[in-house]
Amino acid sequence: MELEEMSSFFNSRAKNYEQHMMNNIEGVNELYSEIAKLIPKINELNLLDLGCGTGLELDEIFKINSTVKVTGIDLAENMMEKIKQKHNDKLNQLNLIVGNYFDYDIGTCMFDCALSVETLHHFTHEEKINLYKKIFKSLKQNGFYIEADYMAPSQEYEDYHFNENRRIRSKLGITEGFYHYDTPCTVENQIQMLQKAGFKSVEKVWEYTNTVILLAKK
Repeated sequence: MELEEMSSFFNSRAKNYEQHMMNNIEGVNELYSEIAKLIPKINELNLLDLGCGTGLELDEIFKINSTVKVTGIDLAENMMEKIKQKHNDKLNQLNLIVGNYFDYDIGTCMFDCALSVETLHHFTHEEKINLYKKIFKSLKQNGFYIEADYMAPSQEYEDYHFNENRRIRSKLGITEGFYHYDTPCTVENQIQMLQKAGFKSVEKVWEYTNTVILLAKK
């Protein structure tokens, strides 16, 4: 099995990404509308969108709150171009950054809310906890974080995919960098990681098969 470098993987799939998501992710129509329901109708609310992709979640959020100011970070420039095409009337509300959200300085007490959708199921516990700490610091005092993602149905499932990812990387001689392989974590592990990062309240607010929305409050 070959592993494809992450930005290359998503840049090359930008054209058909939305069709893939809508056709292959169970409960996806409800997923994006449920995310949007969690966004307050505050004028010019500051939103951080990690791994924003083509902005499927933003399509629904703008229907509920058209004044949201979005900082979106993603490795795939081709995907973010889709956001500009779809929402060219909101370019003054969009700050789209091509980059790695693990390394990018997202600031302190900047955002009313942050979210990630179908992006963090590629990373280790340690990587996620470090990112969650950054997200926590970036939120205003009453801010919150939404994570909507594919999550492992059992610890055995999670362990298998982490071990398989390590095995393949070792076989290919890959020692660093982001490569596309799904390593989802269980809901229980996700909640524990968010709590370790400092979030006071973490709850599962929606679930359809293996797709889950978690709401973490600062």
